[in-house]
Order: sequence, then structure tokens, then C-alpha cells
Amino acid sequence: MQSIDEFLSNNRSWASKMNADNPTFFSKMAEQQNPELLWIGCSDSRVPAEIVVNAQPGEMFIHRNIANQVIATDFNCLSVLQYAVNVLRVKHIVVCGHYNCGGVKAALARQNPNLVITNKWLMHIKNTYRLHQAEIDEQETETQRVSKLVDLNVIEQVHSLSHTSIVQEAWDKQHGPVLHGWVYNLDDGLLNSLITINPGDDIPPIYQYEPI
Repeated sequence: MQSIDEFLSNNRSWASKMNADNPTFFSKMAEQQNPELLWIGCSDSRVPAEIVVNAQPGEMFIHRNIANQVIATDFNCLSVLQYAVNVLRVKHIVVCGHYNCGGVKAALARQNPNLVITNKWLMHIKNTYRLHQAEIDEQETETQRVSKLVDLNVIEQVHSLSHTSIVQEAWDKQHGPVLHGWVYNLDDGLLNSLITINPGDDIPPIYQYEPI
């Protein structure tokens, strides 16, 4: 485990190398950002967004939380979404979960009395389990049950994105962005695409906004 001082030392080494390789790198980065992708991922330290897709600084706008949730009352996530869609005009939004997710595992267990706030956050995943309980419970092992809920949770969050006024308005006016649901496998480092929702795809009427 690195110490805090080592992290700072590594930063100086990285900045020095970047400047040596490309003397205008930081000056151009300071001018503006123009990412084409918003990444909504899990806070898990083993899933660093830029690294797993080999992206460079400035290529991705990133929001992370426990178990990659898109919740209608989470103004942090919604503020990121609004800025990414309305200001940066990203072309793609990816919700990325990962197997062996601690948040999903916890959602399949009883509520922990020592994690009162976290319990409330995980309630949304518990609701997804309740809706798909038969499909999840028929899995043979606990690992398979967790993996199935990881998949279903990602798919549910992509649908939640499509239900927001932010995305629906952008679809109407910008004809974008495209919504994607991916899952990352810690065992081999590979991403798997689970769902894609394109602008104009049908969503249930009860989630549609009436035109103004």
C-alpha cells in the first residue's frame, strides 16, 4: 500500500513525464474539456474508469457512486447528468457495473445496523432484487446470484436514465445521447455490453414527459 507522500511523488513523476512527452498537454487541458462520453460507474477502487478503456484525460466525464446507481432524487448524479448532456453535449452515457460488487452483495443480505445511511442507498438494489427474485434465486451459487443482480442492476439504471427529463429533452432536441449498460469482469479485465437504448426507442408511457 502506498503512503500519501508516495502518491504525491508519483504525481510529480507523472506530470514531468507528460510534459516531456507533450509540452503543450497541460496548457491545452486547461483551456476546456470536450468529452464525448459520460461514465456512471461504481466507486470500487478496482474499476478505474479511464484505465479500463485506455482513455486519456479529457476524454470522459465521470460520476461514481456505490453500485453505479441512477436515482431520481440523487441531485449529485442528476447535476452531473445535466451538465454532461446540456453543456458538454456528450454523445454517449455508459452505466458500468462490475462483478463481485460489494454493494450488490450487501443488498442481497439483511440490513447492516452499522451502515444506516448505506442501507438506504442499497434499498434501490433490494427493490430490483424483489422484482426479479425468482430469476435470481434460481441461480445455483451465491456468486451466480450476485452476478445476475449485478447485470439486472446495470440494466435497471440505464432504464432509469431514459426516464429522466434531461435525457428525454436531449433526445428531442439533440437526437442524443445513446445510453449503454456495461459490466466489468474483475477476473479478466473485460467489459461486456448488456443493453443499449438509442434516442427515440420506445419507453413505457408512464415514464414519458408530456410535451410542453
